[in-house]
Amino acid sequence: MSHDSARFAACASIIAAAGRRLGAQGLTPATSSNFSMRLDPAHIAITVSGRDKGALSADDVMVVDMHGRAVDSSARPSAETLLHTQIYARLADAGAVLHTHSRTQTVASRLYSAAGVVRLDGYELQKAIAGHTTHEQAIELPVFPNTQDMPELVTRVDTWIRADKPLYGYLIEGHGLYTWGRDMAEAERHVEAFEFLLGCELDLRRLR
Repeated sequence: MSHDSARFAACASIIAAAGRRLGAQGLTPATSSNFSMRLDPAHIAITVSGRDKGALSADDVMVVDMHGRAVDSSARPSAETLLHTQIYARLADAGAVLHTHSRTQTVASRLYSAAGVVRLDGYELQKAIAGHTTHEQAIELPVFPNTQDMPELVTRVDTWIRADKPLYGYLIEGHGLYTWGRDMAEAERHVEAFEFLLGCELDLRRLR
């Protein structure tokens, strides 16, 4: 099954523009991070490994299948491609996935690793996360141990999903944030909201 080249071109342009915006906010240091969009049921567009995400062009985006294999390209996709394809396979509404590496996200991932979750409760900005309409509805952001074994990390995320726990994003210890949305605009909103909320939690920890 081939992918739609016009759809790919449009997604590549959207991903590149999102990368430049997120890079300008300091969320993608030192070529870190990876971004993707769903092309069709069998393919996604994803950033090429090792590219400066704050200076992306459409040429820095490639196509992979749902097994993470490159399609019509000799370029190498992100080492974490399977974490992207997992979200598209498990969450039918997901149209874009963003993985960022801010200092705030990384510090929070270390600080809350023992607890295994960051509980966000009582913040008005929780309503920026799709499906939330009140600050009284807590959000649990899981923190998974880091590993270079992607299938193992995929299994850990799957365990959370199979437990029927809501999942709007997650942290990887010492690493960063994964979140997603129906489209790129919603995914970016989720990144910005989680960045703000995690920053608030870190400030509260310092002040207590």
